[in-house]
Amino acid sequence: MAIREVFMPALSSTMTEGKIVSWQKSPGEKVEKGEFVVVVESDKADMDVETFYGGYIATIIVQAGESAPVGSAIALIAETEAEIETAIQQAQGKSQPAVTPAATPTPEPAMAAATAPAATAATSLRSDRPIVSPRARKLAKEHGIAVETLHGTGPNGRITADDVSTAAGKAPAPVAPSQPITPPVAIPAVVPPVANIPASVSAQIVPFTTFQAAVNRNMVASLAIPTFRVGYTIETNNLDKLYKQVKSKGVTMTALLAKAVAITLAKHPNVNTYYSDAGVNHPSAINIAVAVSMPDGGLITPVLQNADRLDLYSLSRMWKDLVDRARIKQLQPQEYSSGTFTISNLGMLGVDRFDAILPPGTGAILAIGASHPQVVATDEGTFAIRRQMQVNLTADHRVIYGADAANFLKDLALLLATDTQSLTL
Repeated sequence: MAIREVFMPALSSTMTEGKIVSWQKSPGEKVEKGEFVVVVESDKADMDVETFYGGYIATIIVQAGESAPVGSAIALIAETEAEIETAIQQAQGKSQPAVTPAATPTPEPAMAAATAPAATAATSLRSDRPIVSPRARKLAKEHGIAVETLHGTGPNGRITADDVSTAAGKAPAPVAPSQPITPPVAIPAVVPPVANIPASVSAQIVPFTTFQAAVNRNMVASLAIPTFRVGYTIETNNLDKLYKQVKSKGVTMTALLAKAVAITLAKHPNVNTYYSDAGVNHPSAINIAVAVSMPDGGLITPVLQNADRLDLYSLSRMWKDLVDRARIKQLQPQEYSSGTFTISNLGMLGVDRFDAILPPGTGAILAIGASHPQVVATDEGTFAIRRQMQVNLTADHRVIYGADAANFLKDLALLLATDTQSLTL
């Protein structure tokens, strides 16, 4: 007999608290081992969470819509129906006289993240049952493969979709290694000035969403990074012409820009780097993260992994899939945290130029403005109309220097102005 605590899991390495999106079970309902019981919103995505043990949902401590720190109890599971009342009293901080201290059930961890690696001590106390991602479970069912017979290659032995594909005789798609995350540098707390608002003016306070809170933490951490900015004017006549040719085939401007940046980064590996206390890190892949705004506030950076190696059409299909799943918070951590270089494009909104804030854990971010027709002087001494856009590179000066940034932008401009056909190869 036992009463087990359901803990808030750590669904990513940067997660400090989670928000309950919905409970799949109600108090009093029976749950089976491995069954999904709750949906948790991390800093970037929603994850289904399953139990380690069977029993009965005795009481829910953290209701849907509420948040709790990682590792804190969010519900109690009773092994038997007779223990439900004991669990309720335990949750309310009351003792049950009929139970002696020696016989008081000891809470045990009863939950595991089903779709993302966990990083707390609670998640290490799991049973010998294999942990299977939902996609892997679905594939295994389609191929008639028993997941118990598979060897998991994911974190903590988790069985992934690639493991099932390998067992079914299909080669899994290559996945670029996730970028190690540099611990944020401690900086002094900044106390904002008190706004001088007349007493007669009322203000409505809207709490930050989980996404917004995560962005806020990253932006504060970025203040400790010594950055510099370099701007460049790029002619886009050929780029715009190519876009008109391939747009009907499903190619997006984002894919074109990401491909161009990735090809240029391959020639300038010093710009595809990031800082750590141990030294300059040179990732083995070129993964382009692109900032995307979320409907309910905040932003996320889906990652086009190995962007320099994929053809333009595959890159566009990948981008569409990433954005669709980002909008419904279904991205996996490696799909938004493994970027080695970031793009932020506001050109579609008519913005001429802007500076982007460098995300912690990366070395550079490129801010892209809109393309406009401009009157320019030609080498022949005449005037002509050329379409041009302004780009600004924000870089970490600890690992990237001015000459590196300037040469990168120069080659990117040359590629987009004179060699756009290489983007379709």
